[in-house]
Amino acid sequence: MKNEYAFIAVFEYADDGINISFPDLPGCLSCAEVNNTEEAVKNAKEALGLYLFGMEQDGEQIPESTPINKIKIEKNCVPAVIDVFMPPVRAAVKTSFVKKTLSLPAWLAALADGKNVNCSKIFQDALKNFLGVEEPRTFSSVEIA
Repeated sequence: MKNEYAFIAVFEYADDGINISFPDLPGCLSCAEVNNTEEAVKNAKEALGLYLFGMEQDGEQIPESTPINKIKIEKNCVPAVIDVFMPPVRAAVKTSFVKKTLSLPAWLAALADGKNVNCSKIFQDALKNFLGVEEPRTFSSVEIA
């Protein structure tokens, strides 16, 4: 796994917005509002980071990027080099929250609600204790820079 990647994105300017694709990464797609190239670059970076993270998690080999002068460009399209620094992407995905539904007896839920108990926090603490794990390490902006 590398910490930095750069791939060519193709921005296709259409009447209804900007379509973003990565020729070397079929299925890595995004879009942006009409004439909003700044948003397109931001969305392209996010899509690239998440796509590459998925490839890493699946054990897929990440290809080399095709040089920009070898990319075929259609009318209304512009190539752009999009780079991504993976450590903050990995940290964000690994520390993001997922919704889990759990069941409690009604009397216990009512008692917890009456005492303003944060059931999510208690469940997290109990599950970490049960599994014998601590918080995963996250990266500060000082470490990332």
